[in-house]
Amino acid sequence: MEKRYAISACNVTKYYGNNHQALNGISLDVKWGEIYGFLGPNGAGKSTLIQILTTLMLPTDGSVSVAGYDVVHQADLIRQSIGVALQDTGVDAMLTGRELLHIQARLFGFSRLDAKARANELLRQFGLEDAGDNRIKSYSGGMRRRLDLALALVHHPPIVFLDEPTTGLDPVNRIGLWKLLQEVQHQTGVTVFLTTQYLEEADALCDNIGIINHGQIVAEDTPQTLKRRLKRDVIELEPEHEADIERLSSLLQQNSETVRDRNLIRVFTPHGASTVTNILNQVAAAHIELASLKVAPPTLDDVFLELTGFQSTSENPTIDSVRAVGSDTSLL
Repeated sequence: MEKRYAISACNVTKYYGNNHQALNGISLDVKWGEIYGFLGPNGAGKSTLIQILTTLMLPTDGSVSVAGYDVVHQADLIRQSIGVALQDTGVDAMLTGRELLHIQARLFGFSRLDAKARANELLRQFGLEDAGDNRIKSYSGGMRRRLDLALALVHHPPIVFLDEPTTGLDPVNRIGLWKLLQEVQHQTGVTVFLTTQYLEEADALCDNIGIINHGQIVAEDTPQTLKRRLKRDVIELEPEHEADIERLSSLLQQNSETVRDRNLIRVFTPHGASTVTNILNQVAAAHIELASLKVAPPTLDDVFLELTGFQSTSENPTIDSVRAVGSDTSLL
């Protein structure tokens, strides 16, 4: 099969039973050596496509190739060509990190000597050398995620699938894993297919992004181009007194497209600078004091909201902790 793309899907559909359609004509191409982000709200079809791409599930219709191999007829060859790090890995927590890496290497056909050398190499690369002989149950969340990534790379796969690799990590460990992933990708040229809850993660890491909603790709481009497509600015206002948030929200909704995000009101406008004057006049007339006001270009979060009707929270910006904006909350 054609190896022009690392991953290629064409008109992929997937039905569960006779009624529920999880994927509706998905098509995408992932270039060799890029980090591709795959975003979407819960229930949009992300997990279904990941399972198809990693040979854990067959499509109902359409064609899919991974590393140039067909998922239906050449699944074994695909499994040899990919590494996978899922959210929940069923590892024995009583093993040490070194033992687990050694076992993984042996499963991929390494000799005992080569498996030992590969385990040592990965422990050094992922900053786990000092903890290599500790039981995995003693590892912190950040250490576990680094070990998961190391396990996915044991056999030098040209393609790696990472399913929400930083979920649950604190900001310091999350950013540390971003840097590590970028270093590994730069050194090895591995193609990374990444799903993430964190929109700023996709913005920071990904060369291209696909956004899925209701089983269809609703946008696909670079993060920068996706943000430019909105052609509008965002004005963020925070009242000095929390009790004024409802009044401020009601006031601005009268003439502008707004979204309330905890204690922030976000106003969307084609001309941020000229709109600010009108907003300040309205706020002053209503005797509302502001703690902060900011005019900024749109973020990936704004793109996601525009395309899916969902928004992440500013305190914990994840797609999983979304709320519906102008849409049916039964989708959550």
